[in-house]
Amino acid sequence: MENKNYLEDLKDIKNLMNHSTKFLSLSGISGILAGVYCLVGAYLANQLIYADVTDFENYNRILITQSTIFKLLAIAVTVVLLSLFTAIYFSNKKAKENNLQLWNATSKRLLINFMIPLATGGFFILFLIEKEILVLVAPLTLLFYGLACVNASKYTLGDIRYLGITMILLGLLSTWFLGYGLVFWALGFGICHIVYGGLMYFKYDRK
Repeated sequence: MENKNYLEDLKDIKNLMNHSTKFLSLSGISGILAGVYCLVGAYLANQLIYADVTDFENYNRILITQSTIFKLLAIAVTVVLLSLFTAIYFSNKKAKENNLQLWNATSKRLLINFMIPLATGGFFILFLIEKEILVLVAPLTLLFYGLACVNASKYTLGDIRYLGITMILLGLLSTWFLGYGLVFWALGFGICHIVYGGLMYFKYDRK
């Protein structure tokens, strides 16, 4: 009996340390929905860019006008905002269910470590768009997002690290297939978010 109590005390201490050093309120549902938003956004972008393309060989040779760029940015911003609000809503809901605070020292560290690579990549990509170097936008968005996930993973669930590594690999692979960025976006931000969100839901959220 004494050994059992000792093990339970160690388990409680471990849980307390995890809650104080890691943000554990990330929701798998928000990851799944973010993936769905990205797939819808990729479909709309595909319709916008390739609606009149019937020859697959010319798929990666489309000239994108400035008007199309603004429309694509509007789609991207909408997807990001929807994903962000969904993540906040479900994370806040999960935090309340576990009697935790959503905004604390740990979540601040998580956000800072996530935003440093992401903001750096964002400004760099905007510079590329301004210079009309569009072919590298897709690989770099995947790479910088992956780096952001890996950098922030030490403050949250370990699965985020593997999501980040997957995004980095897809970003590197995308550099070998320049011109097919939309496909890699759908695969990375869409399918991967749904897969990892589902894994996180069944692993952490399901009771």
